[in-house]
Amino acid sequence: MENLINDVTQKMDKSLSALRNAFNKIRTGRANPAILDDVKVDYYGNLTPINQTSNISVEEGRSLVISPWDKSLIPEIEKAILSSDLGLNPSTSSDLIRVSMPALTEETRQDYIKQARAEAENSRVSIRTVRRDANQSAKEKQQASEISEDDQRRLEDLIQKETDKFISIIDTELKNKESDLLEI
Repeated sequence: MENLINDVTQKMDKSLSALRNAFNKIRTGRANPAILDDVKVDYYGNLTPINQTSNISVEEGRSLVISPWDKSLIPEIEKAILSSDLGLNPSTSSDLIRVSMPALTEETRQDYIKQARAEAENSRVSIRTVRRDANQSAKEKQQASEISEDDQRRLEDLIQKETDKFISIIDTELKNKESDLLEI
C-alpha cells in the first residue's frame, strides 16, 4: 500500500517538475537565466547548454550577462541565442555578452498566459492519469484478494488526497506565473 502511494507521489512530482521547467521557458519581462537552459552551443563538436560553458547572471533585473569561460565561444553563443526561437538579441562588449529582455506587449503577454494555462492543463491531465492508473492498480489488488475492500477505499482516498494536493500546487504555480506575466 505504501509503495503505491510513494509511486503516485513520485510520478506526480515529475509532472510538477515538467511544469516548472515549461514555465521557466515562458519569457516574462524580468530576466531569468533559466530561459537559456535549452539553448545549446557548439562546444568542440558537442552541442552543450550555454549554462555549462558560461556564467550567466542577471543585471539590473531586465538583462542577462553571459561570461563564457572560453572567450573563443562568444561568436558561437551569440549565434545560438539568435537562432533560438526566444526572440532575444545578444550584444557583445569585450568578453561579455549582454542579452536585454525586451518589454512585453499586451498581445505577447496574453499569448504567454495562454501558453502557461495550456502547460498547467497538461500537467493536471498528467496527474489525473497517474490517479486513474493508481486507482486501477488498487482495484486489481482488491480483485486478486491482496487487499480488502476497506483497504482499497482507503487507498483510493489517499490517492485522491495526493491528487488534490498536486492540482492545488499547479494552480498556485499558474497564478504566480500569470502575475509575473502581467507585471509591467
